Amino acid sequence: MIPELTTLCYIEKDDCYLMLHRIKKEHDINKDKWIGIGGHFEGTESPDECLKREVLEETGLTLTSYRFRGLVTFVAGDQCLEYMALYTADGFTGEIKECDEGALEWVPKKDVYDLELWAGDKLFFRLLEEERPFFSLMLVYDEKGVLRQAALDGKEMELLDILGEDGTPSGVVQERDTAHMLGLLHATVHMWVVRKTASGKWEVLLQRRSRNKDSNPGCWDISSAGHIAAGDEKLPAAVRELKEELGITADASELLPVGFTRRKTDKPFYGKMWPDHQISHIYIYRGNVDETKLSLQASEVETVKWYDLEDVIRMTEGDAAFPNCLNPEELRMIEKYLQQGE
Repeated sequence: MIPELTTLCYIEKDDCYLMLHRIKKEHDINKDKWIGIGGHFEGTESPDECLKREVLEETGLTLTSYRFRGLVTFVAGDQCLEYMALYTADGFTGEIKECDEGALEWVPKKDVYDLELWAGDKLFFRLLEEERPFFSLMLVYDEKGVLRQAALDGKEMELLDILGEDGTPSGVVQERDTAHMLGLLHATVHMWVVRKTASGKWEVLLQRRSRNKDSNPGCWDISSAGHIAAGDEKLPAAVRELKEELGITADASELLPVGFTRRKTDKPFYGKMWPDHQISHIYIYRGNVDETKLSLQASEVETVKWYDLEDVIRMTEGDAAFPNCLNPEELRMIEKYLQQGE
């Protein structure tokens, strides 16, 4: 397979991007999508030469100031391999002319994510917005144009199925942090490790989140929790998260389903408040757990501790000295489930 070499540029003015709505060509892989300005290398062109020529041809503008922001590798099934030089530009001369590729429009940056974009485009828009240093991004799509793999600077990124309002997969797949930033509905699993004391009270094992976590660092949280990766199912995800975070090897039959919650909250990610919209599938695990012998995932969990369930409920409802990111509604569900089983 001979790779295609292309450039793509997002021209900036007055907090807007110049976007190209690809509506003029029938047989166009980008048909009806909104993209930046760019095209294929010609002859022995350098990336900069290709960039300036394509911008002039498609818009009538002559670039005077631009930045090379990243290299994007596209793979589409076994039919397409493309290396794309990604630029932004904030200086130009000339007047915009009509483009034979589609309709040109200045779009406020805050509204760009609402356009019909490729899933990977939303991801690299996020990286541009964060002023990410020069990056290498790989995006792999299937034959239907669904994002199936993403890697940033050689590190695999987590992909999530985006859910419709009915809670079922919509067919859209998005990278995790981008899904959080956009408040897209996705699924998680919550596993509560519990035990009954000799006095008949219920205790729950809480984890203190690593202080290096991108959200709620150092807070007390559910025993174990995680996202359901794109294409994965609830129970396998729950079993995997218990093993990865706490070192607990559980059989799927040992996880007792409690129900689910749907919650939308604002959470800090990388110093910004992003909406977190998720459906959480809740399980209870009552296996024999010695907290001193657990194998904790250092990047996720700082420590674990048993707490009386009633105390936890009380503290989450008004104890400022108990830093936590627990959901009182979910704790009440756990309490009710355990009481009904007695």
